[in-house]
Amino acid sequence: MFSKSLSRPSQTCRNEGGTSARKAASTFLIAALVALAPLVPAQADESKTPATITISGQGKISLAPDMGVVTTRVVTPAKSAPEALSSNTQAMNEVISKIKEAGIAAKDIQTSGFSIHPRYADRRDDPNQPLKIVGYEVSSGVTIQVRDLDKLGAILDTVVRSGANEVGGISFQVSDADKKMDAARKAAVENARTKAALYAEAAGVSLGRVLSISESGAIAPRPYAMRADKMMMAEAAVPIEAGQETLSANVTIVWELDQ
Repeated sequence: MFSKSLSRPSQTCRNEGGTSARKAASTFLIAALVALAPLVPAQADESKTPATITISGQGKISLAPDMGVVTTRVVTPAKSAPEALSSNTQAMNEVISKIKEAGIAAKDIQTSGFSIHPRYADRRDDPNQPLKIVGYEVSSGVTIQVRDLDKLGAILDTVVRSGANEVGGISFQVSDADKKMDAARKAAVENARTKAALYAEAAGVSLGRVLSISESGAIAPRPYAMRADKMMMAEAAVPIEAGQETLSANVTIVWELDQ
């Protein structure tokens, strides 16, 4: 009798203990899942890199030059440096004076070089002979911008007859070249667009928006070397043919492709 009455409370305790354990385990599992939820990375949308095409284009225009640039020098030898300098200064002053008389403005006349060098005795017959200074040579130069090409031949004749004994060359230029380059730039863009459209059509796609445009271009003057001794023998102005100058522009354009 006594033992049976004790067994019932014991069974009740065991049932209540099991239920409490299951509830505690469930609560812990839910808390763990809630805590781990922020650590699960959300699936990001993959952004697609747009397909592009990069094409270079070139545009050219030909224009008649309207300006010439001449570099001329006076080279004067003498036994001493002061003597050479004096003679050279006198000759260069005469050259500049005649250039101005020919109608060239002072702003278009610029000194382009000055040097003094010793002159040594010829040692070809005896290479072992020590160097010996036998004189000096002074050289001074001037660069002239001739804005009226009709005067260029006469200017060349003038500088030689007035004392210049070396002409480095002539370059022809186009004034306001940057403004005149706009036509070449437009042609370069059109050239690039035409080629890009051709490639896109062949690939079965179409051109979309322009992503970038970059430019590179150059103007190349043509130098003409002329010998002073031949010009000194001329009885009239030196004949000049300026020809044409080519202005070119190069662009590289990147398009997005619509597929």
